[in-house]
Amino acid sequence: MRVSEPAAERTDAELVSADFAALFDRHAVALHRYLARRAGTGLADDLLAQTFLIAYERRGAYDRTRPDARPWLYGIAGNLLRRRSRDEVRQYQAWARTGVDPVAADHAGRVADAVDAQVAAGRLAGALAALAYPDREVLLLVAWGELSYPEVAAALDIPIGTVRSRLHRARARIRAAAPTSRGD
Repeated sequence: MRVSEPAAERTDAELVSADFAALFDRHAVALHRYLARRAGTGLADDLLAQTFLIAYERRGAYDRTRPDARPWLYGIAGNLLRRRSRDEVRQYQAWARTGVDPVAADHAGRVADAVDAQVAAGRLAGALAALAYPDREVLLLVAWGELSYPEVAAALDIPIGTVRSRLHRARARIRAAAPTSRGD
């Protein structure tokens, strides 16, 4: 092999050890297209990068008697696709067993926070449902509508003092239903 020989004239077997970037340039587009068809364009970039990373790490074990590296590269990509599929099935099985979306709760702290939030949200919803309609309306206009007291008074055509008393009463009932900082 001559040093000045262009990559286009060299076999893949020569490129694996001598010029891995040229091997990437030669096969990346076709391999990316294959991966995009199998896993979608969103994952194809990551899978392509992983394929070439693994190939680069294992380049010393490449069988140099094989002049075309495409089967080797597609084999690595296929293994990554199978692993991804197995991981996806395991994820769905875990979700089915626990009822917890593993993407939304990917570690114990987030799971505990989600459970606490669900409990608190349930109590809040119950407390909101138990409020008298006029009190709930004022509270939600302030909390969700982000209206000031004068704006709530104008929206409901009631005196500002009534807004204050309804809001005070609603907040007291919500506070009574909320968990305490001692873990309730």
